[in-house]
Amino acid sequence: MSKKRRVISERVASLPPSGIRKFFDIAERMEGVIKLGVGEPDFAPPWHVREAMIDSLSRGRTCYTSNAGLWELRCGVGDYLATTYGVQYDPAKEILITVGVSEALDVALRCLLDLGDEAIVHQPCFVSYPSCVTLAGGTPVIVLTHEADDFKLRPEAVEEAATERSKVLMLNYPNNPTGAVMSGEELAAVAEVVERHDLYVLSDEIYSALTYEGEHRCFASLPGMRERTVLLNGFSKSHAMTGLRIGYAAGSPEIIEAMTKVHSYVAMCAPVSAQIGAAEALRNGGQAVAEMCREYDQRRRVFVAGLNRIGLPCFEPKGAFYAFPSVQATGMSSSDFCERLLVEQRVATVPGTAFGACGEGYIRCAYASPIPELKEALERMRTFLREHQVEGAQAASQAQAASQRGK
Repeated sequence: MSKKRRVISERVASLPPSGIRKFFDIAERMEGVIKLGVGEPDFAPPWHVREAMIDSLSRGRTCYTSNAGLWELRCGVGDYLATTYGVQYDPAKEILITVGVSEALDVALRCLLDLGDEAIVHQPCFVSYPSCVTLAGGTPVIVLTHEADDFKLRPEAVEEAATERSKVLMLNYPNNPTGAVMSGEELAAVAEVVERHDLYVLSDEIYSALTYEGEHRCFASLPGMRERTVLLNGFSKSHAMTGLRIGYAAGSPEIIEAMTKVHSYVAMCAPVSAQIGAAEALRNGGQAVAEMCREYDQRRRVFVAGLNRIGLPCFEPKGAFYAFPSVQATGMSSSDFCERLLVEQRVATVPGTAFGACGEGYIRCAYASPIPELKEALERMRTFLREHQVEGAQAASQAQAASQRGK
């Protein structure tokens, strides 16, 4: 009798399950949970955006669009990038509308990587980055960032990681899960390494509009980086349109043409009504984005101060809507801490290890919830720490000592 054939490909079978979704699924089956796990804005898209989508449905506008996306949306994206970041893209050849930034990332990697090519990925990072590299046939090369450096990517770390097989650098600032940002000068230092090693950059800037201190610098706007960068962005976070799944990629005609080819086979086009809503969001949604950003900033200040006060030392995030506090003082692993906090106090968070092994000792908390809910979460977390005999100054002192030992 012949040996049974493998059903699932080895490449897919080897992928780890999402550490974010694991806790999300558990929390969904529990009552009274405060959900700080998934990066889901608690806002709804502005009414004029929803109205544009409703109107498109009432008119029966439910057909396919061009593979590259609605012309009006591509033009709107081009105008936004030129006005906001001073980088010019031709809507006809250099912009592709995708099914969220996740699809844009996947398609870009498939177009850039051949079997065995290396992609440099800085961690902690969003859970899909290394896996998407693997699915594209590439090899993820992990570069660590550290709290002592404010979780910024050091150019010398990229230099050390680069080899003859390196082709792609994946960049994400403002960062998920840490909330770290990088200045134009710091990014320019990374750009020098990129040029020296002839790398292409996938710059995931989905949180660019949620920058609270300083100004976001678009990587493609740096000297010499436009032709080396595939700029990824979308509407999920800035415009509270997560489930509508509209992202975009901007880059050189050669890369966008290749991405559009793959996109046409795997997705055909992004949902037309959602594209219409996104076009309206770009035309008239600036004030709503600014208001949401101000609210997130207020939540950030309240929540991070609260974490530090109850004994969970927290790096100050300056972008996105995540806090990444240390739980080292508890003596628990990140996963144990999150599981026990969920079961005992009904607060859902994500272990730092979901974002790479270097995330051990941290948890990610999304502060995309109203302030009263965040304060209640802090009280439950305080109770949890007290019950496990970790409190206030004692916790901070222990965490500082553990940090010193790790240096």
